[in-house]
Amino acid sequence: MEHTQRIEVLTRAHGYLAEVVAGVPETAWGASTPCAEWTVRQVLNHARTDQQGYGLAITGGRPDSDPFHPADALDGDPAAELGKVLHAVADAYANLPADAEQVPTPLGPLPLPLAAAAAAMDAAVHAWDIAVATGQDRPLTGELAEGIWPVAEQLVDHLRDAYQVFAPARENAHGYDRAEALLAFLGRDPHWTPAVS
Repeated sequence: MEHTQRIEVLTRAHGYLAEVVAGVPETAWGASTPCAEWTVRQVLNHARTDQQGYGLAITGGRPDSDPFHPADALDGDPAAELGKVLHAVADAYANLPADAEQVPTPLGPLPLPLAAAAAAMDAAVHAWDIAVATGQDRPLTGELAEGIWPVAEQLVDHLRDAYQVFAPARENAHGYDRAEALLAFLGRDPHWTPAVS
């Protein structure tokens, strides 16, 4: 039971990402996103490959492509392809020893709760990117944001400085809730909307 609780944030983030991807209209895959250079297809491919990396860090192997140069193409059923990856990651975490303290991740070994939260952060923020890009009313919840904050505070500034994998943090506007504040910390405008053409 304790093991399940330690990875619960990852389970919730995977559910959020899967729900959002299943809700993408067929005509919206080429839409622009809060990730300025990437389409919805590319954000999905990035998120899928990143999750693959978190699973394979435990089981062995490497993702099938570079998450930072995501393909602007889709194969088969996008929701089903994502589902396979999320299932594999969930299995990798579920099969860790009950007493696991350090877990291999693409960011190096981390304590289990932080490893799960790091994977969750990636899944959840890209779920939000896709949701707002495709007009879905599926916000990042405060509960999920709370589960991600500890790893964000510990890792994001280092990742931003060393690898430029996050945009600069935005000002935390007065009145932001915890989810909006997290999005701003991760370099996103919590009120982003697609440009009107």
